[in-house]
Amino acid sequence: MKAAVVQFKASTKKNVNLKKILDYIKRAAKNKATLVAFPEFMMFYTNSSQTPKQLADLAENINGDFVSAIAQCAKENHIQVVGSFYEKSKKKDRVYDTSFVIDKTGKVISTYRKIHLYDALGFKESDKMMSGSKIAKPVRTSIGKIGMMICYDLRFPEMSRSLASSGSEILVAPSAWVRGNMKEEHWITINKTRAIENGCYVIAPDQVGNIYCGRSVVVDPYGKILLDMKKKQGIGYVNIELKKIKDIRKVLPLLKNRRTDIYPTLKA
Repeated sequence: MKAAVVQFKASTKKNVNLKKILDYIKRAAKNKATLVAFPEFMMFYTNSSQTPKQLADLAENINGDFVSAIAQCAKENHIQVVGSFYEKSKKKDRVYDTSFVIDKTGKVISTYRKIHLYDALGFKESDKMMSGSKIAKPVRTSIGKIGMMICYDLRFPEMSRSLASSGSEILVAPSAWVRGNMKEEHWITINKTRAIENGCYVIAPDQVGNIYCGRSVVVDPYGKILLDMKKKQGIGYVNIELKKIKDIRKVLPLLKNRRTDIYPTLKA
């Protein structure tokens, strides 16, 4: 099955980004993709001068105009969509960084609130965001069973392993990976490692421009990079072969060979 990956530079204006997003959905459908995945913060780009309250005021609920417009476009073009948005929370000065999966009928079939906030390397997302409290169950799509992660979650192997052992065949991680010293090397290495250690595909759409590094990738279950979008805005396509997952998990049965019976928490 064909999946589409979008890499673009988000504007600070929600309506500008939404127009681009709807256009990309239509293009992906026209090119016979059955699913299209977008990067983190696709709703709009925020800079350091934006206050937590200003961000919260711009956030929406899952049934708000932003996601609803995307859902309607998915329905009209008979395509599944993976994306993200700033979701309102009960706190007036905090939002959730939330991803969603929309099916071909325009129904939101899964949501996931980012668990690991990027409080590292001089950034502190927790100043403006609230952390999610649970991993979303894998959800069935036309390209396979998807496990959802978001950006910084990729640095925590426990999460991807939990999703893989729960049945995920593909990990999808909408991202806005901040550029910097060794950051692209980390990005490529981590995406390949998550694929290899779990015997699954990894689809990681990334933001490009502003402070982000681009390099949206798709990695196969053996660690081969099938798509690397470098620094270009646009849309890329890959074919997902579920048989490859079964074959690799058979000859390299990492999930089966785990010794969870002797993995204790060691005390000094």
